Amino acid sequence: MGVPSARSRALAVLRVRSRALAVVLLPAAVAVVLVAARMTGRLTGEPWAVVTLLVCLAAVLVLLVGGTFAAVVLRAGPALTPTVPLAEAAAPDLYRLVRDLADRMDVPAPSAIALTPDCDSWLEDRTHPAHRRSGIAGGRPESEPGAAPVLVIGSPFLWWMRVAELRAVLAPVIAGTGPSAHPDIADARGFVRGLDAAVDVGSRRWLGWIARPARLLLRLCRVDAAEMERGVAAAASDRAQDVDYGLRIMAQEQVGLAYAGWDRLLTRVALPAWRMGRWPARLDAGVVSALTELSRRDRLAEGFTSRLGERPACDLLEQPGAVDEAASLLAARLFHGGPAEAGPQWSPVDWAEYPEQVVDRKWRLEAARLHAALDALAVPAGPPVERVLGFLTDTGGQGAAGESLAGYLAAEERSAGCGPEPAGGKARTADAVPLFPLQAPRSGRDLLADHVTALVCCAAVDSAGAEPGLDWLDGPVLRVAGERRSDLAPSVLCLVEDGDPEPLRAWLAAIGVRPEKPVRLV
Repeated sequence: MGVPSARSRALAVLRVRSRALAVVLLPAAVAVVLVAARMTGRLTGEPWAVVTLLVCLAAVLVLLVGGTFAAVVLRAGPALTPTVPLAEAAAPDLYRLVRDLADRMDVPAPSAIALTPDCDSWLEDRTHPAHRRSGIAGGRPESEPGAAPVLVIGSPFLWWMRVAELRAVLAPVIAGTGPSAHPDIADARGFVRGLDAAVDVGSRRWLGWIARPARLLLRLCRVDAAEMERGVAAAASDRAQDVDYGLRIMAQEQVGLAYAGWDRLLTRVALPAWRMGRWPARLDAGVVSALTELSRRDRLAEGFTSRLGERPACDLLEQPGAVDEAASLLAARLFHGGPAEAGPQWSPVDWAEYPEQVVDRKWRLEAARLHAALDALAVPAGPPVERVLGFLTDTGGQGAAGESLAGYLAAEERSAGCGPEPAGGKARTADAVPLFPLQAPRSGRDLLADHVTALVCCAAVDSAGAEPGLDWLDGPVLRVAGERRSDLAPSVLCLVEDGDPEPLRAWLAAIGVRPEKPVRLV
């Protein structure tokens, strides 16, 4: 399978377009024949006059509908993945590497480079008229008609991979610009993308009818379009066979490792900060620390850290810090629904400040929320830790009053929304909804366990000399005498699920926390 196969499939897709055009033009052709016959006197009489008039009206109606549909398909901009544009001036060495690969494989070089906060890389055609009108991300257009597609690179790759590894991973991606430049394949792709966009436009009430013919045409060309893309991928892979093939096998191992570390960093480190209106400004730098730690813990990853002495791919950027910050802000928008720009309630945080600005603050806020929930349930006042221990012990962990507490916290979680509150207390906007949510809503029991853990950690910090800390793979952690304490969770679960306070009381006594002491909640 290769370019010939992809071209034959592309022609099949274009035949669907031709047949649709023929259907639209058929009434007009019949109308022209009838009018010509009437004018030459071959069809006379009142019945033929009525038939000709009806066919002409039907032809006009079909042409209007077909023309409107065609205009929507041509003008509707296909969905684009939000990315961070990377101008050549910001990464001349990276552009040089990409062009060198394209020359070596004898394919057109990508028209531009952009970064995505994810562990993937692909080519994206941005030559659609709608994109040329509005530009990319509100700025200048990144490509012109007939230009090669844009190369989108996963930003974690630049920080974790070495230059040679990145080159090996990008080779088959860049090789895809060759088949993409074929006129039939480009035309077929444009038609399919236009239909996809028309389906999206059809979701609007006043253009709802557009979606039906678009879906029908998509069904008719779905198999051929999928096979065309497989042919394009096969052709690109064949063309890249001779470029760093041996190194590519090892580089693919780094891709899998990067994906695992990136996922842990987002869900366990970035997400707690995002929920508080803070966004880590150096996520890509953080993924290096996370993956180094993963390599240290995982015996299967032994030897990977020796790579760190080689030149990292982020050295190909002129200002890696600024690029990392832009990608980190975009990651918060995509995965959590944060605003597109920093603000008073949506501010960046450096890794050095994370334990104090995020971990400690997170614990205090959750402890205060738990205290407020107890107030709402009319639980007798008292020192926060003793108050929670007594309440959950009395209810046995399973009573309707444990359930009420968990339900209260779950309701608070839902009312807080999926992202930071906008400044001024205004209603959340549509662009604050995550495109790719990282985590489903937590259950009331999970929330209760988290809040009890937060309260205990606050007590340990206030009275036992403990400190908030950051683990690159597990997120917020408690450190006592410089060592991470990972034995708190089982004790909390015994209290929350079974109503048994003794394991937690023993844990508190072991590190010197007295439950009857007050806890700073704010």
